[in-house]
Amino acid sequence: MILRVGSKLVYHRLAWKEPFAPHLLQVLYEDDDMVALNKPCGLQVLPKGIFQQRTVLAQLQWKEWKMPPSSCSKRKNVQLHPVPVHRLGRGTSGLLFCAKTKLAKVQLASYFAEGAANAEKKRDGTEVGKERKISKFYRALVTGILEHNEDVVTQPIGLVHYPGVAEGLYVACSSGKPAMSKVCVLERLLHQNQTLVQVEIHSGRPHQIRIHLAYIGHPLVDDPLYGIGGQPKFDDLESTSTDISFAYDGGYERPLQPVPGDCGYHLHAHWLVLSHPTTNK
Repeated sequence: MILRVGSKLVYHRLAWKEPFAPHLLQVLYEDDDMVALNKPCGLQVLPKGIFQQRTVLAQLQWKEWKMPPSSCSKRKNVQLHPVPVHRLGRGTSGLLFCAKTKLAKVQLASYFAEGAANAEKKRDGTEVGKERKISKFYRALVTGILEHNEDVVTQPIGLVHYPGVAEGLYVACSSGKPAMSKVCVLERLLHQNQTLVQVEIHSGRPHQIRIHLAYIGHPLVDDPLYGIGGQPKFDDLESTSTDISFAYDGGYERPLQPVPGDCGYHLHAHWLVLSHPTTNK
């Protein structure tokens, strides 16, 4: 039928059973303004695709949190529940920061945004790091043995068409947005032909660490998606093949080729240094 002004359209989504996802969220730090969580590998941060309830956000909504006393000036600024101020990939474990107040949300989000802005202006990792109010350090296990103890990767990251990912896939792309990662070797595992590295990111492009390490010839161990050069391992980007065995869930058809949410790679958000959003300490 043709809709008219004022018509109400209701979509009844067919129910599906969401795949298993870990649910334990360890609280590493909490005060009146923010919460630091230890996110397990396999748990998605925000609802998307077939994960609508088995997410970090859903758990933040269900859990009871310590709130400032009613006499505190922060009380009127408090949100109904903490909200993530940045994202981690579903297959990435480790530190995830969430804001409990509107002020902390705006301030912390601005810290992360500053990193991306700085990546556009400067290429020297040391200088950018000194100017930032937040620094993020990851641990990653990569294939092959890195030759140099330190390396700074500044390869831009952009979107390309990719079957099964409606908004496109982020890859190493000369026409993409600036990105910067500082890679430091922690241990060379010669017998396994692998290297344990620390990565400090000065910008927060989607899948940046996976793409940058693959771009320099050292993809993450067991990364199902990104291969050498920071490009998808799946070559036929025009294919739209799907696995019809997933159609029972109400119409969702999982692509046969790997997608960004697939797990298996070894990446952990290890530690983070920041200026507190209200005390500046």
